[in-house]
Amino acid sequence: MPSRPKLLRSRGFTLVEVMVALAIVAVAVPALLLALFQQLDGTEYLRNRSMASWVATDRMNELRLVVAKQGAIPEGELLGEARLAERDWYWWIEWQTTEIPGFIRVDVKVSMEEDRIQALHTLTAFIAPGSRT
Repeated sequence: MPSRPKLLRSRGFTLVEVMVALAIVAVAVPALLLALFQQLDGTEYLRNRSMASWVATDRMNELRLVVAKQGAIPEGELLGEARLAERDWYWWIEWQTTEIPGFIRVDVKVSMEEDRIQALHTLTAFIAPGSRT
């Protein structure tokens, strides 16, 4: 018996398969973009925190030098502005006495805003103004 010719079946995707694939892509792409943007925001935040830390460390070292020379914390409100990485950083220094005589707690706070409501970074140290170290 002669063989019958086989019908050629096309090897494409059905409409349902294409629609399912598009639905998966439509859900996945926004989720991936959201994750990418969150990662970028986190990276910028860490960069800003690092720079604020550098500004605070500079101010603390400067204060230590002044205290070592004068033997006391300077009078009045200590605040200012520093320029780092083409950005202005606002800093202020707060201090308070401690339970240990002769030691003062010093907080150097740095912010990106001038209003001093919330510090981006705070560096705390304990200084003994009367001692020469």
